[in-house]
Amino acid sequence: MVPADFKALIQRFYQLQSERLETYQLFEEGHEAYLRTGPHYDFDHYRQLVHEVTQAFCGISKEVLEIKGKLHHEFDRPALSEHIEKLQSKEKEKLELTAKLQLARQRAQDHPEDEGCQEQIQEIKHEIIKNKEALSEIMQDFKYDSEEVD
Repeated sequence: MVPADFKALIQRFYQLQSERLETYQLFEEGHEAYLRTGPHYDFDHYRQLVHEVTQAFCGISKEVLEIKGKLHHEFDRPALSEHIEKLQSKEKEKLELTAKLQLARQRAQDHPEDEGCQEQIQEIKHEIIKNKEALSEIMQDFKYDSEEVD
C-alpha cells in the first residue's frame, strides 16, 4: 500500500506544475500587452510583471526541490528525485527560451523590415517545442515511476 503522505506529495508536485503552466500563461499574456504599448513601451509595468513572475517561479522551484529531497530521502525513491532534477533543468531552459522569444518578438516589432527577426522567432519557437516535448517525456516517466508500487 502506498502511504497517504507519499500520495499527497505527488499530488502537490502536480499542483505545482499546473501553477507553473499558469504562470507561463500570465507571463505570455503580459508580454503581449506590453508589445501593444509600443513603440513607446510601458516598461515599468512589464518590469513589475517580470518581477512577479520571477517570484512565482522561484517559489514553485523551491517547493519542487523540497519535494525532490523528500522523495529521495524520506521515501527512498531516487528515480523520482532524478526525474525532478531533469525537469527543473528543462524548466530553467524553457524560461530562458521564453525570455529570448519575447526579446525577439519585440525586435521584430521594432524592425519589421528585418527578415532575420522572423527567422530567429521561428528558430526559438522550434527550440521551445523540443523543450516542451522533453518536459512531457519527463512527466510521463515521473507518472509511470510514481505509480509503481514497491
